[in-house]
Amino acid sequence: MGNPVLAIHGGAGAMAREEASAAIRAAYQDALNEILRNAGRILDEGGTALDTVTEAVRLLEECPLFNAGRGAVLTSAGTHELDASIMDGRTLGSGAVANLRTVRNPILAARAVMEHSQHVLFVAEGAEAFARAQGLECVEPAFFSTPERRAQLERVQRTHAGETALDHDGAPAARSAVPLSFPGGTPSGAPLDEDRKLGTVGAVALDAHGNLAAATSTGGMTNKRPGRVGDSPIIGAGCYANNRTCAISTTGTGEMFIRLVAAHDIAACMEYAGASLDEAANRMIHEKLPLIQGSGGLIGVDAGGNVCMPFNTEGMYRGFIRTGQAPVVAIYR
Repeated sequence: MGNPVLAIHGGAGAMAREEASAAIRAAYQDALNEILRNAGRILDEGGTALDTVTEAVRLLEECPLFNAGRGAVLTSAGTHELDASIMDGRTLGSGAVANLRTVRNPILAARAVMEHSQHVLFVAEGAEAFARAQGLECVEPAFFSTPERRAQLERVQRTHAGETALDHDGAPAARSAVPLSFPGGTPSGAPLDEDRKLGTVGAVALDAHGNLAAATSTGGMTNKRPGRVGDSPIIGAGCYANNRTCAISTTGTGEMFIRLVAAHDIAACMEYAGASLDEAANRMIHEKLPLIQGSGGLIGVDAGGNVCMPFNTEGMYRGFIRTGQAPVVAIYR
């Protein structure tokens, strides 16, 4: 059994059009570090992988730097549609939601589906009603908006009419320090180009009991058609966990991850072909995805506590923390 570990990601993408300042890069790294430390305490105290990934993704949803929850991108209609999923590697229990508009933390709704229903996936009005019935906090849709995301939608619609944009690939770089709390929304000049970033957040963990779990959440793609659903809430595509093999959370061109059933494919290669996590994950990201013009990355942890975080873009917000150790975070290669 491996040492308990938590890994997170905040989306993959290309470098910003202008080089982000050291202060802006530090702000993103500080956010990743803070989330890893806070969620990682659950593992330190002997808590479960399931509780750990739930809290890590909830914190990512609360941080307006990332495209999930508050700070989520906007559809072509100027609305928010939020998706999330979670999976317990011990039981293969799974829960997912899609096209939420008022649930503050979609990952909590996904977990409620797993634990309090006989189903796996709820969408739109049905998902909203289920979340309310479970007593989850709901907010006005405007809660998720930030001025930066509204400007991003307007910019994309002005320059790429009719096209979707994958969140985190370029706004002009800000040259001043930005506080971690970002009360006004996301800062300009992000390290990855916000107009084209593959915007998803996720977490995977192994606990002291040898159990794995994975969770994924997203606001989707800027200027996407209302009703579109990507890989994030699809078990086996954007999220998968099985104690026999690994836990995976993906970020990228969602349709391609769905077509390859990417997260489960990695677990299958490990279970049936004897591949290591590193071999299976890198093959997916660097060989299989490019064959169908797919891009993005993933985070994974196996039953031995090995962590893998490959991506085929220029960067991916990512990091991990092991019990008793300091967090490790990175953005670029």
